[in-house]
Amino acid sequence: MQQTLTFLKQIKKNNNREWFEKNKAVYVKAKEEYELIVQQVINNIAKFDPKVAGLEAAKATFRIYKDVRFSKDKTPYKSNFGASINPGGKKSLVAGYYMHAEPGNSFLAGGCYMPEPDKLAAIRQEIDYNFADFKKILANKDFKKYFGGISDEGKLANPPKGYDKENPAIEILKNKHFIVHHNIDDKQLLSADFPKYAATVFKAMQPFILFVREATK
Repeated sequence: MQQTLTFLKQIKKNNNREWFEKNKAVYVKAKEEYELIVQQVINNIAKFDPKVAGLEAAKATFRIYKDVRFSKDKTPYKSNFGASINPGGKKSLVAGYYMHAEPGNSFLAGGCYMPEPDKLAAIRQEIDYNFADFKKILANKDFKKYFGGISDEGKLANPPKGYDKENPAIEILKNKHFIVHHNIDDKQLLSADFPKYAATVFKAMQPFILFVREATK
């Protein structure tokens, strides 16, 4: 994925429309390379999660163009490539897998980020009702090896409405996002074995993904 990383380094230094238009061909090559890898990862995931079988990389990969309407940062382009690998592709709200390529800040992630209020309530309820099963997922050796635990990004300081502070699952129920992530360095991203490695990480994530999908179906 050398072309991809090289382009992303360049766009970070030259984040303006004039440079981008002059280097559009470089961008296209980088995007094609990234989507080729994404497709390989999709095909590998489909072996253990048939829900993503048949998904095309182009329908999973996010646009590089930023929506700057409500942002203080008015640079027009992202300095990363991202792909949401789930049933329905990038526009789907179904829990799935995410692949992020950015020089020095690449990672593999998955779950449900910023779920709608009804979906968030459903996930919390499922964890509350089936906490023993959920704890087994978090305690799995492969899950712990790659993720450690659930991300606490945006975690509430107090219990969510309807839950007692003595609830044994309360620290998890305080989460507003139910996601996990695994950092990868540039060397791993450039490895010929990366698609296989990514699938191994995502397979360790799958029981967590299935739990969240079941809660929000």
